[in-house]
Amino acid sequence: MVDRADRFIEVSLDKRGVSCTAKLLDDLAPITCEAVWNALPLGGDVYHAKYARNEIYALVPPFAPEEPPLENPTITPIPGDLCYFTFTDTQLGTKSYGYETDAKHQGRRQVVDLALFYERNNLLINGDAGWVPGIVWGTIVDGLDR
Repeated sequence: MVDRADRFIEVSLDKRGVSCTAKLLDDLAPITCEAVWNALPLGGDVYHAKYARNEIYALVPPFAPEEPPLENPTITPIPGDLCYFTFTDTQLGTKSYGYETDAKHQGRRQVVDLALFYERNNLLINGDAGWVPGIVWGTIVDGLDR
């Protein structure tokens, strides 16, 4: 593996005027980190995962040349974890998830969910599909409290 200097990104909630700093976990999720890094800047509407627990996330179009493998997976993210998920339109298409019909991800065959977990006691399980493992590709190192 190539030894590289630590890489950091800024994660912001622009409308709220807050941001935090995240360290990429290149040693644990190198393919995902490289895909995210090469796609920056990324952004979109941010949702609160009121059903999934203590998470905020943005749904963006796929950006990696190939979807990353499930490296550094978790179903129990901890505060500060940045996770990467890929979903199909049918996985997010049911009305029970509460997305408006004009939500920007509607109509896409595939969507990437970039999530930030801000509190403990998360368990990624979906009543329709079962376990929902995510790739932990970054960790907040400054400003999670904001």
